[in-house]
Amino acid sequence: MGTPASPVEPRQVGILILDDDAQSQGALKQILDSEGWRVRVVPDTKMFLAELRTGEWSLVIANVTITGTDSPLFVTLRELTNVSAEEGGRLRALYLVPEVSGDQYLEPLERAKLPYVLRPFHLHDFLEKVSDLLVEIKAIDAPIRQVRYEFGELRKKKKKAAKSNSMFASRESFSYTEEEISEYEREEGEALKNKRPKSRLNLGDPHG
Repeated sequence: MGTPASPVEPRQVGILILDDDAQSQGALKQILDSEGWRVRVVPDTKMFLAELRTGEWSLVIANVTITGTDSPLFVTLRELTNVSAEEGGRLRALYLVPEVSGDQYLEPLERAKLPYVLRPFHLHDFLEKVSDLLVEIKAIDAPIRQVRYEFGELRKKKKKAAKSNSMFASRESFSYTEEEISEYEREEGEALKNKRPKSRLNLGDPHG
């Protein structure tokens, strides 16, 4: 009899960040590291392309002021990340758009149907967009908003990181009330404890 095949280890989620702002680099890495993902930050397009060629990444987060919206890099990234999961696509991109210069970038990003976040942004909004893109290519099984809030220590670390970095908008301006967040987290904990379906607050669209 042959030796049984060893189970295939799931590929670790890899996130490649293109950003030349030191404060932003540190904040993004700290937040994404807390999810247990492998995170690499590069400050220029040459290093970014070299890393991109390795094929080890699930998601790229790119400062649009570096890529532009009509450069060869932007076109290449758009083509690589627009391949559907059904057609074998295994890479997605999320663009960082500085709020002060957003007008010149938003229209082309929206026309191309590319995901982006305005900076400074809310921590929950950012992580949900990241996780939704990872779910889309099956890099993770479920969005963070459904599976991560039972970890109280992780939650504390993320709140502390968001408070200490100005790239994240202040908690006071977040779209949900403290009561809504508390109720959501309570239901998350009960559902995990009882392993039964629950009615969830929809944090994906606060105005829906």
